[in-house]
Amino acid sequence: MENRKNKVGAVLTALGLMVGTAAGCSSRIDEYQTAEQNGEEPFTITVMLQDYSGSPMSGEYADEVLEKLESYMNCQIDFSWVATKDYEDKVGMMLAQGEGMPMVMQVDMNADVLSAARAGTFWDLTEFLPDEENLPNLSQADETISRSFLVDGQLIGIYRSRPIGRYGWSYRQDWADALGISEPRTVEDFYQMLYQFTYDDPDGNGKDDTYGLCLCKHTVPFDTMQTWFGVGNGWVEQNGELIPVHQTSEYMEALNWFRNIYEEGLVYPDFAVRDSDTWLDGVRKGECGVLVDIIGNGKGIWDYFIKNQVPAVTGEGYASMKLMVGLAKDEDSEIRDLATSGNGGCFVITKAADTKEKVMQCLQFLDKLNDNEMHILMDFGLEGINWEYQDGYLVDLDLDQPELSSAYSGLNQLGNVLYSEDYYEVPIRYTQQKAAELEKQKEAEAYVVKNPAADYLINSETYATKGTVLDSILTEARTQYIVGEIDEIGLEQAWKQWETQGGLALMEEINEQYRQEIGR
Repeated sequence: MENRKNKVGAVLTALGLMVGTAAGCSSRIDEYQTAEQNGEEPFTITVMLQDYSGSPMSGEYADEVLEKLESYMNCQIDFSWVATKDYEDKVGMMLAQGEGMPMVMQVDMNADVLSAARAGTFWDLTEFLPDEENLPNLSQADETISRSFLVDGQLIGIYRSRPIGRYGWSYRQDWADALGISEPRTVEDFYQMLYQFTYDDPDGNGKDDTYGLCLCKHTVPFDTMQTWFGVGNGWVEQNGELIPVHQTSEYMEALNWFRNIYEEGLVYPDFAVRDSDTWLDGVRKGECGVLVDIIGNGKGIWDYFIKNQVPAVTGEGYASMKLMVGLAKDEDSEIRDLATSGNGGCFVITKAADTKEKVMQCLQFLDKLNDNEMHILMDFGLEGINWEYQDGYLVDLDLDQPELSSAYSGLNQLGNVLYSEDYYEVPIRYTQQKAAELEKQKEAEAYVVKNPAADYLINSETYATKGTVLDSILTEARTQYIVGEIDEIGLEQAWKQWETQGGLALMEEINEQYRQEIGR
C-alpha cells in the first residue's frame, strides 16, 4: 500500500486546497485532540446506514458484536438503519428539512447532496486531511476516487471503496448444460441464450414458464448492456467534446436491441414496474436464467442454490450460476463492460457534529474501520462463533449456520476506503462461489468503460440543481421506448425536453471544465 500513501494529500495540494506544511499538520493534531487521546469518556457517534437485510445486527450474538465494535472504537454507536428502497428519500427529506441528521451519513452523490454540500450542510474535510499520525488509514486514500467528492474545492466525503470491475452478468449453468449452450462471447450469442432460456423449456418441466433475462425497474442492467454495443458510460468523448451517450448512434442501436428482446417476450412484460427489492427472486425461483448486475449478485444466487440444495435440472448436483464479465458486440469487437465509479458513495460528516473535535472523532471512527481487526469483524463476525482459523486460513463457519451471520449483517455498509487484494492480513479460505466472484472482478478491470465526465458533474451548477430531473427524463424515455409506449418521435421529444430543462447548460458546464483540464 506504500505506493498509494499520501494520495489524498497529493490531489488536494495539487488543486490548491491545502495550505501549510508538515508543521501545519502537527498544529491540527494538537488542535483536534480526541476524547480518547485526552483520557475522557467515550463519545457517542450517530451513524445512518442502508439496511439491505431487513434485520441488521440482530440475533443471539448481536450485542457481543456491538460491544466489540464500540470497545475497539472507544465510543458509543447509535445506529439508524433505513431500508434500501426508502434510503434516498430519507436522505433527501433530512437534507431538505435541515434537521434530524446523524453525525455520519452514507450518501450517494446526487442533486440533493450537491445542493446540501454547497449550503454548508457537511464539513469540509480538507482541513483535517491528510493526517498520518491520527488518521493513518484515511491518509492513504486514492486521490482519483477522492476527487469525485470535491465540491467547489471542498472535500465533502470519505469514499466507500468498491472494485472498479464490479459489474458483469451471470447465467444458470445447469440450464445451459441441459440445452447444450456454450459460454456466450458476443451479443448474438447472448441473444440466442435468452431465446432458448425462454422458449426451449430449460427446466424440463414441459411448461412455458421461463424468461431469459431477469429485469426490474433497476436501470443498471441497461447501462451495463449498452456498453457491449460500444455505448459510453454516461458520457463519451467525441470530436474533442464530451457528450451524453444518448446522442450517439451506438445508444440507439442498443435501445432497438432492448426493444426487440422485450417484443419477443424474453423478459418480464411488466419489468418496468417490478420492485428492485425482490428482483433477484426471479432467478432464485427458476423463473429467469440470466442476471445482468454486479457480479456479486450472481454469486449470491449461486450461494442460495447451494444453501437450499436446489437440484440442477441436469439431475447432477445443485443448480449453479456461471459468473461472467462483459461481452463483445460481435466477433470483430473487443469485450466491454461497465465500470463502477470506484466507490459506493461516501460518508459525509454533517454539522450534527458541531465542533471540530467531534469531526476528528468521527474521522478517527472511519479511520479505524479500515484496521484489519474491523475488516474481519464487519465481514466475518466473531472468532469462534462465526469464523475460526484452520491451517493458517480464516474459515467462515456461517456457511453451515447462515442464521448466525445476522449478528453482524449490515456492518459491511460501513464501507472501507482501502480496498485491495491484500484487504485482509490473513489468508481467507473462500468458497468456490466467492473465489469465482473475486476472479471475475479482477478480470473485468481489463474491459471496463469509465465515465469521462464523472469529476465534472459534481461541480456543475446545473447538475446540482437539476440533475435528478435530467437523469429521470433520460431513463424514463429509455424504458418507455423499450416497452413501446413511445416511438422514435417520442424519444426525440424527450431528448429535446432534456435539452430545454437544463441539458444544454449541463453540456456547456461539463465541457468548460473539460477544456480547462486539457488546456484548451
